[in-house]
Amino acid sequence: MSPMKLCVPGERLCSIEDCIAGVGTYSRHGYILASLAGYVLKKNEGEELPVISVVRETEAQLLPDVGAIVTCKVTSINPRFAKVHILYVGSTPLKDKFRGTIRKEDVRATEKDKVEIYKSFRPGDIVLAKVISLGDVQSNYLLTTAENELGVVVAHSEAGAQMVPISWCEMQCPRTHAKEFRKVARVQPEYLQA
Repeated sequence: MSPMKLCVPGERLCSIEDCIAGVGTYSRHGYILASLAGYVLKKNEGEELPVISVVRETEAQLLPDVGAIVTCKVTSINPRFAKVHILYVGSTPLKDKFRGTIRKEDVRATEKDKVEIYKSFRPGDIVLAKVISLGDVQSNYLLTTAENELGVVVAHSEAGAQMVPISWCEMQCPRTHAKEFRKVARVQPEYLQA
């Protein structure tokens, strides 16, 4: 099976003499053009000419499920929890934004009462977390980082440089050598991409 051809709106697909315009296309000046971005589909439906149409990707939306490892970005913090936007489930990017919450008691497995959110996360941090509940009425997913493999994977210092982890609870700016507290993830090889 040949790979499907991608097209953009306004792209010339073929001549009116070669095909009949279908869904997602229009004809102008003797040509059939794409009216939306998607895949070009040519079908012979008993007509003398094939019907050409443009279809969008129709795969089902992937949803974060309990137990799934998600990649999220911290949007805001307060003393009780961190708010995040879930970006990926495993290695699959999400089409829609899902909100999540990492509560103070779900940051680490030990010494839960001593956790301080501002010493664990900062807005803009990229975090690996696990979904523990589908959440409440506000439709927030409840997430945890209470495993060694979960926590902050990418953080930027106040100087704007990407920080380097130096322990499970600290990261350091390579530019200014300033240290900042974070709940650092011990990233596993399957999550590293070249």
